[in-house]
Amino acid sequence: MNDRSVQEPTSQAAAEFPFADDLGPAKVVHVYEPTCDLRGILVIDNVARGPSIGGLRMAQDVSSDECFRLARAMTLKNAAADLPHGGGKSVIFANPDDPPARKEQLIRAFAGALRHEADYIFGPDMGTDETCMAWIKDEIGRSVGLPREVGGIPLDELGATGFGLRAAAVVAAEQCGLDLAGARVAVQGFGSVGQHAARFLAELGCVLVAAADSKGTLHHPDGLDVAELMALKAVGGSILDHGAGQKMDRDAVIDVDCDIWIPSARPDVLHENNVDRLKARLVLEGANIPATPGAERQLHERGVLVIPDFVANAGGVVCAAMEYVGATESAAFTAIEEKISRNTDAVLRGSRDQAVAPRAAAEALAVERVHRAMTLRRWSIY
Repeated sequence: MNDRSVQEPTSQAAAEFPFADDLGPAKVVHVYEPTCDLRGILVIDNVARGPSIGGLRMAQDVSSDECFRLARAMTLKNAAADLPHGGGKSVIFANPDDPPARKEQLIRAFAGALRHEADYIFGPDMGTDETCMAWIKDEIGRSVGLPREVGGIPLDELGATGFGLRAAAVVAAEQCGLDLAGARVAVQGFGSVGQHAARFLAELGCVLVAAADSKGTLHHPDGLDVAELMALKAVGGSILDHGAGQKMDRDAVIDVDCDIWIPSARPDVLHENNVDRLKARLVLEGANIPATPGAERQLHERGVLVIPDFVANAGGVVCAAMEYVGATESAAFTAIEEKISRNTDAVLRGSRDQAVAPRAAAEALAVERVHRAMTLRRWSIY
């Protein structure tokens, strides 16, 4: 395959990305391979703390700006979790529902084009999974979130991110005086993150009253059976195939009266034009960048507690980092609970003491850690 990647120095990246600042991006790589119609982007944001870990996203409507924002979220997430890794993200412009052979061709070609980008470690993300990571491992030997068959800890299968959301919920619920036993939960995006978040919270006595997938929203005020919904999704069905509950439009999940609302799908699903419809006391951001800054500000002003994405959903990358050093599944889940519980508590204490929103407190904590690491490294521009 011809490597048609183009590397941009930081100065050019700053011109393209209005988000560029003293943290990064360190490198932006565009990949184009016409023989298989491959188009993709890699953003390595910051590697002062170590090689970046970040997911490979596959979607038809991704953008370079989204890739950069996600890479920065990974820088903050890894720093907030106190991991020895920086942040990066990669995207392939393609339909994740394409035939498996086509998907494999694109992912292997993309990995091959980035073979020498040793500062980036691939992980699974929206549109990719453990099998995709195995293809990358086979091509270049640099990925995490692998199947057990090749020595990995399958974080999506086990629900590592959902388990981390549970840990954040326990700390946050105490902060806002919410009893998790009987707390009503609504999940926007019933994929691997949303399903496992609902499952782990149900173990604490929470009640799933609404869930949404790409087909629509299912709502039942008395509660939905999480295991039955997961079984439907496991065979390629929709939650709307379930017999119980009221079937509504996909976006109607934001209108459901609940205690905990979990966005676990696409970016910016909460924005200034719909956030006033949300009826919840606690928002656990299971997806990356699921709310615009303006929407989060409005929620904070209304007294809704929002646990930022790079704190609440760090379970997946903690698991990936543990896999990278050869840890066991049990050790990985112990680390997830310890790190996310501690970081959620630190962020909420900072928010209270400084009289700022949780995101501002979380960003201050993470950025300080990155800046300290940068002073210890020979920082050079690519």
